[in-house]
Amino acid sequence: MKAAELPHYTTLGITREAGVDWLTLNRPERLNALNATMMLELQDYFGRLYTEHAVRVVVLRGAGRAFCAGADLKEVSLDETSGPATGLRAQRRVSEIVMRMRRCPQPIVCLLHGSAAGGGLALALGSDIRIAAEGARMNAAFIKLGLSGCDVGVSYFLPRLVGGAIAAEMLMTGRFVDAARALRIGLVSEVVPEQDLTTVARGYVADLLAASPLGLRLTKECLNMNLDAPSLEAAIALEDRNQILTVQSADFTEGVQAFRDKRAPVYRDA
Repeated sequence: MKAAELPHYTTLGITREAGVDWLTLNRPERLNALNATMMLELQDYFGRLYTEHAVRVVVLRGAGRAFCAGADLKEVSLDETSGPATGLRAQRRVSEIVMRMRRCPQPIVCLLHGSAAGGGLALALGSDIRIAAEGARMNAAFIKLGLSGCDVGVSYFLPRLVGGAIAAEMLMTGRFVDAARALRIGLVSEVVPEQDLTTVARGYVADLLAASPLGLRLTKECLNMNLDAPSLEAAIALEDRNQILTVQSADFTEGVQAFRDKRAPVYRDA
């Protein structure tokens, strides 16, 4: 399937390579802090992916010295304090980003370096795989600004990743977690030297691209839904549905034949 023309953004950079989008937060002079423009552009980008099946994997990273320092407080609007309707519209500029990240069928690999604070942490948590540089650090900064510590989906993702006790610590204190501790508590998959982030990411990307396109999309969907499955029976019902769908595909036949032939499969998303 042919990929659509790349959209033009002012705060995001996109490099598209053979099924992979390398998406870069590109406000390095502000540590890639989220202003209104970046929020809307991230919404637009992740919203487009739902039907952009030629893009199979997204790698999310930040330009310059940090991944993302959270909301840009120099440009923050006080719309949130001007009434519930206006406030909710302003709040949804950022919260909708994470919703669209989870809805898009592509796995998102997040590369963390420097700081991932507040909304930056939320972007990392909204991703599927997180790889951290040795000097990276993360915090839920919201509580330090006079807000609730629960924002942009972090109160959903953190307990599921690190457990309730550590989530409470992070959300209620706003303390930073360094890369080594993030690895110990399951917040990231791997910690590597910063100069190796891209190389290591390419290894994950290669593994993801080695899966059949349909199988990979359905795996993300199943994982998302089974985080909240009400029972084992419900989880298995969705798994059964996925296997019956994929076994009907030509890619399943190709995968089995390639395994027998001891070669790499050539999938056609069919």
